[in-house]
Amino acid sequence: MTGNPRPDLPEDVQEPMPHGPPGGTPVDRSGQVPADAPAPDAPAADVPAAGVPAAGVPAGAAHDDLEHDDELEHEETVYEIGPGDRRQGPGRAVLSAVKEAAIVVGMALVLSLVVKTWLMQAFYIPSGSMENTLVNGDRVIVSKLTPGPFALQRGDVVVFEDPANWLGEPVPVQRGPVGAAVHNTLTFVGLLPTDEGNHLIKRVIGLPGDHVVCCDDQHRITVNGAPLNEPYIKPGDEPSRQEFDITVPAGRVWVMGDHRSDSSDSRFHDNGDGGKTGSVPESKIVGRALSVVWPVADWSWLSRPTATFAKVPPPQTTASGH
Repeated sequence: MTGNPRPDLPEDVQEPMPHGPPGGTPVDRSGQVPADAPAPDAPAADVPAAGVPAAGVPAGAAHDDLEHDDELEHEETVYEIGPGDRRQGPGRAVLSAVKEAAIVVGMALVLSLVVKTWLMQAFYIPSGSMENTLVNGDRVIVSKLTPGPFALQRGDVVVFEDPANWLGEPVPVQRGPVGAAVHNTLTFVGLLPTDEGNHLIKRVIGLPGDHVVCCDDQHRITVNGAPLNEPYIKPGDEPSRQEFDITVPAGRVWVMGDHRSDSSDSRFHDNGDGGKTGSVPESKIVGRALSVVWPVADWSWLSRPTATFAKVPPPQTTASGH
């Protein structure tokens, strides 16, 4: 509909109605721009304003797209490292590495000490009394769980403390103060084998109560009347050139070296009292030797010769503590 919007005024003084509702504040048009010019900062005609969905796009989908864009912007944000966040300098890095190394070494020493005290220990073989099973210079690992959770058995190779001055006075190894301190420390924690000279290594032939005799008509040692075929004896040696007839007392074992002609074992320390002085107290046994670990070329498992003692019957009499 066209015509004069205000009939009460002359047409030449009529002004268009200001934008906005009737009665609103008149708009200052001094800064108006042509109607066909785009408004400043206005979005392009084909780009919807923020928060306004594009034509044909559901409102909810547009909102989801905006949230997804915000997440992408957040994930791709790169933060500048401030002075306090920069990497450590060389000095602090070295100090940190030293501290970590000290912690690792300390934990290794503690673990080694625990293993040596309750589980296993290395020993150095200083003689040929166990040839050819063990030779001079071998290092063996000994399990301290035998005797203990695991019972001693005939044929076990065992390490034990000198029971009655069998070795005499040990000859100390000459070392300087620093060398002695380092050696003693590493031996104490179990990183070096024990070689102080007051331990022996032999094979268990008789258990408490066993009647051990040398020898039968074929010159074999017998245990509880059963003859032994001993494949571990050094080739060329006899089972024993020394005759004996003993009954192992309670809490003790009868031991012999595999190199029978060069082993100062139970036979040579028995005073003819039936095994009381020649046998070794079980309390003196450190443990059972499990394997040779050095030299590497001689690595071997010290298995128990079960076939040798398979036919040995239990002792007929109870071992005496006398």
